[in-house]
Amino acid sequence: MTVVNIKPIKIAVVGDVHDQWENDDTLALKSLGVDLVLFVGDFGNEAVEVVRKIASVDIPKAVVFGNHDAWYTATEWGRKKCPYNRKTEDWVQEQLDIIGADHVGYGKRDFPHLQLTVVGGRPFSWGGPEWKYNGFYEERFGVNGFAASTQRMIKAVQTATFDRILFLGHNGPTGLGEAAEAPCGKDWSPIGGDYGDPDLAEAIAYSRTLGKTIPLVAFGHMHHTLRHTKTRPRQRLITSPEGTVYLNSACVSRIRETPQGKQRNFSMVMLDQDQVSEVSLVWVGEDFQVIETELLYCSTQHLAQSTSML
Repeated sequence: MTVVNIKPIKIAVVGDVHDQWENDDTLALKSLGVDLVLFVGDFGNEAVEVVRKIASVDIPKAVVFGNHDAWYTATEWGRKKCPYNRKTEDWVQEQLDIIGADHVGYGKRDFPHLQLTVVGGRPFSWGGPEWKYNGFYEERFGVNGFAASTQRMIKAVQTATFDRILFLGHNGPTGLGEAAEAPCGKDWSPIGGDYGDPDLAEAIAYSRTLGKTIPLVAFGHMHHTLRHTKTRPRQRLITSPEGTVYLNSACVSRIRETPQGKQRNFSMVMLDQDQVSEVSLVWVGEDFQVIETELLYCSTQHLAQSTSML
């Protein structure tokens, strides 16, 4: 479906939560006047009650889950540390049930009033070039490798109502750089390497062959604070030759304590027709006013670093 002429859309991307979500976060979103909220996951270690709070956010939203959201289920070492009886409880499924139709991992959600579709990447992704935790993905999603994973995303694209598509993943796609400081770069020993999701990259490339417009790919997982150096942060944003903005929103911790009280961050994206016009990282104070803004991208000033996609 072709996008009609509509007003600019204000989108909030919520980076890795890691147990930091309060009722005031919802009030902050409302004070920001957002039209759509995108959650990149990692709400906590299978943190059902945090997910319940996210589900209650009464603003149009789309959600994917991160690796921490299957912390006690996907891996053998996690299962050994599991704090609940896995024979009688299933916190992963409980999270999926709570979020319901807002979950777009391996799926999509159409937003007719915004004239766009959000397509989700691989849910619960750990990232990297190797296929991991096959038992988990086969049991939960019937997926047994990167090819099958890509096909799940492609199917979602094919059923999208709108030609304007936003991709939402926990981890970003491959092709954004191999440096440790790149948006999906490996910043632990051995340093360096592209730790993006190959299946997500394939799905995005396929979408373009269908003539889809992809203004934004939003993700998290790889925290802005680097492990190997504190002299600089991770690169948060890259634009492709096609005009797609790739945004890493994982500013962790997303709530900070200051003498002036709690401050909470959101990545704010302005979408104007088929293009992102501006991206900022904002901090909201206890009076729900923006007290700090870091401009990451402005289409008229070319503030973002452009790169050729691999």
